[in-house]
Amino acid sequence: MLGAPAALAEQMAGLTHGSLGVMIADDMDLIEASQALRYRVFYEEMAAKPTPEMAQNQRDFDAFDPYTDHLLVLDKSLGDGPESVVGTYRLLRREPAMRAGQFYSVNEYDISALTALDSEILELGRSCVAEAYRTRHVMELLWRGIAAYVFHYDIAFMFGCASLPGNDLDELALPLSYLYHNHLAPPEICPVALPEHYQSMNRIPADQINRKAGLSAVPPLIKGYLRLGGVIGDGAVIDPQFNTTDVCLIVETSRVTDRYYKHYARRAGEG
Repeated sequence: MLGAPAALAEQMAGLTHGSLGVMIADDMDLIEASQALRYRVFYEEMAAKPTPEMAQNQRDFDAFDPYTDHLLVLDKSLGDGPESVVGTYRLLRREPAMRAGQFYSVNEYDISALTALDSEILELGRSCVAEAYRTRHVMELLWRGIAAYVFHYDIAFMFGCASLPGNDLDELALPLSYLYHNHLAPPEICPVALPEHYQSMNRIPADQINRKAGLSAVPPLIKGYLRLGGVIGDGAVIDPQFNTTDVCLIVETSRVTDRYYKHYARRAGEG
């Protein structure tokens, strides 16, 4: 999808920090720039395995891209076009997902508890930031952009797959077990990994886990979701293409912590 409604675009135009700004991609050049950034991060930096077509084009893309909104962080000091894209998040609402045939997460998780809700839901994915821009300011802009988007579309739940590095479940036993014992979603909204992909996250008994060490072992992006009141679905999924182990995260927007979400929402509203 291209561009945001005028009111949302205007609101996002006020979300800036120095030369950095945030927007929904409104032309194919910007979308292709976000796909190129994804390729550099996922396939060159993190050593995921591209398809031959991806490798030829040096872009990460799939069948969901035409149906999603591409949230971008731009550095205007680099220019006014595609060269300015330094961060991206892919946003997929219910109606576009139905036109696409499904949500992306359906490939790994049973999310019927979420899709059965009457309220609007939003799938987040394909998040990445250029190496030189992995700072608090860039992540804050991404979250402020998401906050503006959530309020504009009256989103009740955000969800999506987030990754831990590697496919070795023994090496990931501490963060997976910590998440399972401390942040498991309530049954009424809990996604469950599909039987053919399900890997138990309960690998270390709760009484043997040092909570501080467990949280420290969790990747920063997942910690960010936890600070926003996020909870975790049941079961991990190994992704050999990306050399990661995925968990499903859910954030109920009405229950996120005052310290983070309402701060970003207030700042977004001032824009």
